[in-house]
Amino acid sequence: MAIQQTISPVDGSVYVEREQAEAAAIEAALERAVAAQRAWREVPIAERAACCSRMVDAFVARRDDLARELTWQMGRPIAAAPGEVGGFEERARTMIALAEEALAPLRLAEKPGFTRYITREPLGVSLVVAPWNYPYMTAVNAIVPAIMAGNAVLLKASAQTPLSAERLQEAFDAAGLPAGVFQYLHLAHDDTEALIRDARLDHVAFTGSVAGGAMVERNAAGRFIATGLELGGKDPAYVRADVDLEAAVAGVMDGVFFNSGQSCCAVERVYVDRRIFDAFVERAVAWVRQLRLGNPTDSATTLGPLVRPAAADLVRGQVEEAVAAGARAWIDPGDYPLSTPGSAYLAPQLLTGVDHGMRVMTEESFGPVVGIMPVTSDDEAVGLMNDSAFGLTAAVFTRDLAAGEAIARRLEAGTVFTNRCDYLDPELAWTGVKRSGRGCSLSRLGYETLTRPKSYHLKH
Repeated sequence: MAIQQTISPVDGSVYVEREQAEAAAIEAALERAVAAQRAWREVPIAERAACCSRMVDAFVARRDDLARELTWQMGRPIAAAPGEVGGFEERARTMIALAEEALAPLRLAEKPGFTRYITREPLGVSLVVAPWNYPYMTAVNAIVPAIMAGNAVLLKASAQTPLSAERLQEAFDAAGLPAGVFQYLHLAHDDTEALIRDARLDHVAFTGSVAGGAMVERNAAGRFIATGLELGGKDPAYVRADVDLEAAVAGVMDGVFFNSGQSCCAVERVYVDRRIFDAFVERAVAWVRQLRLGNPTDSATTLGPLVRPAAADLVRGQVEEAVAAGARAWIDPGDYPLSTPGSAYLAPQLLTGVDHGMRVMTEESFGPVVGIMPVTSDDEAVGLMNDSAFGLTAAVFTRDLAAGEAIARRLEAGTVFTNRCDYLDPELAWTGVKRSGRGCSLSRLGYETLTRPKSYHLKH
């Protein structure tokens, strides 16, 4: 039996060991899911909502324990880790509240001699493949609405955060969810691919890398099942000359460095009006220098390690290449003793003198680094912001809200912001364009991806 290990980025120790499910366990879970879903789809939405609400209550009650486990599994500073429980609660309760209206039959105009309407039918069994960076907040995007829509769910959590799956199971069990409606499996990659190919699986929600999204599409090919893919990002921010400079610096830099930059919608490149470029950079450098890199179990730490040493070394390589090509690095890594090659601890970095010929401005970094370029016009900013293989979010900082909205309409992204960034509003559709994926989660529209329409044309 294969064993998976969770190596904590805090100190390199083995924090969790779990047995991966073998063929018999996977088969049994599928059979339970199929049988449970047949009954669950007949449960009224109000009863589903009550059960899911009890699950959220049970989950939130363990906030401190969940936060501590999360810090040890993936390295987020303990001062920020409880925020994921809050985000989970907000998204879950929003989707529960939206379900009755989103799933209600669509009544058509009267037509003499006929009754006509459209219902939203559950898909069946949904596989949710969740990442390690926000294991609860990404998983809830699919799990709660899938169950509210009458589906059964199998969760495959990252091997880096396996306890997230177990804690969700415990919360659903405490809520009295019928057995088999929600289950988790610790799976090897090959078994995950085989599960996607299984005819009893009707939907896949995947959050992760572009390569992982391609894996899902490859294994789902020819099955004609629904897939939702939230993949990579290289999200831009544009700072116009008319901003409140202090507020813009604080907003953009938090969007860059929160969670050590390990967010799909983190700001990874910034374009600043040339007239305020020097002032913005000066303040941004001062903002970065106040970050405290350290052990994430220390409440004073504001910048934790990356998830693993290889991830930190990838970012180090991008920075080194950029500097070799002429970029200026404003932060001295020597000021951060923990940041050494081969370590998961990585000093924050801010670069100027960058361009789109450098990997740090075009390839996903997923770490505490940002490149900043001056621009002379809105048109130049829009052109650079759209010059990317990705399109998850984009942000414009300006006092001129009409101009900001006009620029936002021109941006190739699933979500556009003005005067904020790196945020997910669960009443809005969460989606991406280009290599950031396809499909939609959250909002009323998110229920459309978890159901199929069924038309009733009844002649009197």
